[in-house]
Amino acid sequence: MLDPDNNAELPPIPGKRYFTIGEVSGLCAVKPHVLRYWEQEFPQLKPVKRRGNRRYYQRQDVLMIRQIRSLLYDQGFTIGGARQRLSGEDQKEDTTQFKQLIHQMIVELEEVLEVLK
Repeated sequence: MLDPDNNAELPPIPGKRYFTIGEVSGLCAVKPHVLRYWEQEFPQLKPVKRRGNRRYYQRQDVLMIRQIRSLLYDQGFTIGGARQRLSGEDQKEDTTQFKQLIHQMIVELEEVLEVLK
């Protein structure tokens, strides 16, 4: 089971602007059909759609998906409960996304440090 605070076992998010649904699936350990379903259930999740209705996710989308994944799979929330948690007053108290962001920044800074050595 993943640690709900930082999804430590998930890979770091590469420094790209856009990600395909396949890339996001790998980064978040969630199948593509589940990502498409979550788009319908969570209004916060709105990937850019381009040619042929192809989805392109941005970094904040990947972080949001990781947070949704943590709420549903690790913390035991229902879809409705997770939706309420993300949109309600509880969001102000929820530090999961900030911890994920800090973890990601540390990984990226360590990579920069290696390049500079």
